[in-house]
Amino acid sequence: MNHRRLELFPETTTVITPDDGLPTLAVAGCNLAELADRYGTPLYVLDQTTMDRAAAAYGAALKAHYPGPSGITFAGKALLCLAVAQWVQRQGLWLDCTGAGELHIAGAAGVARERLLVHGVNKSQEDLAMALARAGVVVVDNLTELTRIVTLARQATSPLPDLWLRVRPGVAVETHAYRQTGQEDSKFGMDGDEVMEAVALCQRHGLPLTGIHFHQGSQFRDPAPIGPALERVLDLVDLLRERQGWTPQVICPGGGWGVAYHEDELPHPAIVDYVAFIAQALVHGCQKRSLPLPRLHLEPGRSLVARAGVAVYRVGTVKRTAHRRWLLLDGGMADNPRPALYGARYSALPVQEPWRPPADLAWLAGPYCESGDVLIEGLPLPELAPGELVAVPVSGAYHLAMGSNYNGARRPAVVWVHQGQAHLIQRRESLEDLLRRDLPLP
Repeated sequence: MNHRRLELFPETTTVITPDDGLPTLAVAGCNLAELADRYGTPLYVLDQTTMDRAAAAYGAALKAHYPGPSGITFAGKALLCLAVAQWVQRQGLWLDCTGAGELHIAGAAGVARERLLVHGVNKSQEDLAMALARAGVVVVDNLTELTRIVTLARQATSPLPDLWLRVRPGVAVETHAYRQTGQEDSKFGMDGDEVMEAVALCQRHGLPLTGIHFHQGSQFRDPAPIGPALERVLDLVDLLRERQGWTPQVICPGGGWGVAYHEDELPHPAIVDYVAFIAQALVHGCQKRSLPLPRLHLEPGRSLVARAGVAVYRVGTVKRTAHRRWLLLDGGMADNPRPALYGARYSALPVQEPWRPPADLAWLAGPYCESGDVLIEGLPLPELAPGELVAVPVSGAYHLAMGSNYNGARRPAVVWVHQGQAHLIQRRESLEDLLRRDLPLP
């Protein structure tokens, strides 16, 4: 079972035997125990090779299965910092930003304007003004936002970005309720009548409307439910052509393709299966309606970075209660809130001597003042003593991006590893950082 768990880790993960003689997990040739000693724990490690290969898999699948033009946008909400944005730029990907904050990070990283796409269900005036000035595409979520864009467009001194309309297809996919975004009562996007009105408004004011966007949810492993949603969107496109003489140059079905978080979920869902299904469904749907083939734009996040990340924790305390063995770690819901939010399952291995046979089931919990601060429940693990290190794989997406300073927790350091080299890309927060925003009472 432990050997199967290794398949959850970054693709460059190996077990090495350093000078101290203890078999140790390494990622991209970098000893995780040494990294933990150097940078402290909790520690996040990101493997560039795993990210590179995932991006290449998307590109190859689009080239093989879609005859029209295509593009790939990284969903920055999964994990965004200066270094990740630089990686996006070097890969030639687009970057999806939500609001002024993520757009500012992208700009600092030098991501080209024409590759910046801005989302947001309730964009502020600041968000919209920055998006219109700095982005290549703005995805319009609702009619209120579009009327604000009309007003801002009159004051614009530079060409406007392209506009895409976010459609709510009214079709749910099988995933956690909090990760569904395309169902009828979702807070995201517009229904068909609203889209009709939005197209008319864009035409009336000469706005550069070029695309349709929809997104069904996240962490789904079967692409089939995308089919009915795409059919509804193409029916709407057909109606828009008939009634308003407009067809989109771009159709973006968002992202959401899942990954395996636990050995019970292996193998990892194949990127090519997802891309091929969408590409073939779009080609067939356009042919059936005699629609021109649009540019197909995909928006992966989790499936690009999740497997690339490993969280390394140190065991502080071991407790035994009537029915459980607790391993209390130095990190938890402050750096990974997903188990508390979604009941997400994870696996783990000891960093040193990872192939030790399991003793019994272990519950891995964090140090925070919440009973829900439990990262892993009932995982077979060997006996572990205080001071030992535990590695949790598939930690690259929606951990740090959703993290907090709960209980005064300091956000962990992040190390980028590639071909035997480790580079610090985010330092650990200091105690002084916790007070940086604070001002005293008068």
